[in-house]
Amino acid sequence: MASVASLRLALPVNLAPSPFLRSRINFSSTSFSRPTRFRRLSASPRAALEALIFDCDGVILESEHLHREAYNDAFSHFDVRCVSSEVLNWDPEFYDELQNRIGGGKPKMRWYFKEHGWPTSTIFSSSPDNDEDRAKLIDIIQDWKTERYKDIIKSGTVEPRPGVLRLMDEAKASGKKLAVCSAATKSSVILCLENLIGMERFQNLDCFLAGDDVKEKKPDPSIYITAAKRLGVSEKDCIVVEDSVIGLQAANGAGMSCVISFTSSTANQNFKQAAAVYPDLSNIRLSDLEALLHHISAAN
Repeated sequence: MASVASLRLALPVNLAPSPFLRSRINFSSTSFSRPTRFRRLSASPRAALEALIFDCDGVILESEHLHREAYNDAFSHFDVRCVSSEVLNWDPEFYDELQNRIGGGKPKMRWYFKEHGWPTSTIFSSSPDNDEDRAKLIDIIQDWKTERYKDIIKSGTVEPRPGVLRLMDEAKASGKKLAVCSAATKSSVILCLENLIGMERFQNLDCFLAGDDVKEKKPDPSIYITAAKRLGVSEKDCIVVEDSVIGLQAANGAGMSCVISFTSSTANQNFKQAAAVYPDLSNIRLSDLEALLHHISAAN
């Protein structure tokens, strides 16, 4: 079973929100308290928010445990074995570290197999020793994993995170551009959106991009730069909602302001470059984000 020690990743802890919103979230040394009351902020006429962009996994739905389950099912299905004689199984603690450092399923597996040895499986009886066979191995496992993940999403047991649908509806009602940008496989993201935000909201998105649509995965900023071009807006007039430091780096690298809606697996990451940090979006209004962007613009 994979361990955090084998990943050898150390992410700094810094969850202090920006001074502008410090009073809006109650932090304690041991746990996070959802704020019971938020001060409503009136957006200045000079606020330039034109587009609101959501990540999918971790933001629209808390999905890390679902992806891990699907990967482990795939490893079991293909009898994937690395150095040890046991079938590969990514435990929760290890997967939290892995998915918070490496975006996209294929890069995750490629990194792991490079570090721990290319496995045997029912796909190849011996470890693949050339780039073509290694790419084929990863493609087959990823395709099976994606179908398994779809089955989990279609089961009807998964719900969107608090506040997401309301904030999307506020953005569309006010005439803002609305987009979803995910590093995940396009087919799995489409299924998630159709089942979690509904067909009408999905079809009314102004832009939808998945990992298949860009050459480089997050933290590379390509996906957000591409989104701004398709939306016809300036990067500085966008706010991105992310849940991890990988997504934060991608948004900032594109010149966009980014707010964090963290999950249990990303709560200890260093979000000091975020415009604001929230436990979820249940008490966040569009006017709050408009005021935030105006404040950032004025400060700069």
